Amino acid sequence: MLRLPDTGAQVMADGRRITPSAQRNAPALLAEMQRHDLRGTLLEIGSGSGLHAATIAPHFPNLLWQTSDIDPENIPSIHAWTAGIVNVRPPMILDATRVGWHLLHPAQDVILIVNLFHLIPLQAAEILLREVTLAVIGTAFIYGPFMRNGRTTSDGDARFDASLRAQDANLGYKDLDWVLARLDPIRTYVTEMPANNLLITATA
Repeated sequence: MLRLPDTGAQVMADGRRITPSAQRNAPALLAEMQRHDLRGTLLEIGSGSGLHAATIAPHFPNLLWQTSDIDPENIPSIHAWTAGIVNVRPPMILDATRVGWHLLHPAQDVILIVNLFHLIPLQAAEILLREVTLAVIGTAFIYGPFMRNGRTTSDGDARFDASLRAQDANLGYKDLDWVLARLDPIRTYVTEMPANNLLITATA
């Protein structure tokens, strides 16, 4: 198990896991997503605790939100966070680094990926990006920390990236230009976000 800043997060009696990173970035992410008229279907890849869906989905009543995660241990927390939110579907298990998943989940109006790319190997990230370009017919939002021109841009990012690579040499920050190149030909723009994160918005 990776040692991450949210490792050992508090778990409420109803099963909700409290993840400080999600609490910090959800409001800023919501504000950026509200700049778009989002409706139809949304696939969230790597829902984690479920806090993002619980915070953001109620603000988009015309968006049917599908939570997902590769780790079955995250499913109870996602269930607990999103229970009673009418436009959020029950979570499903999805390995979005597997070739061909877009065939099972085609024509997504929106895809959301938060704080995932630094936690998967480069080859897996390449597959995920390729599948996203094939699955999305509207807008993909990719949020998280990235290198710029092959370098981290703060001492905190450098320490976090080094800690990931020390645990698994295949992990670590991906370079922004590398990610953007693999989203081609989708139109992209990049927004600076709090805590030195970036939001990549890709519109099919």
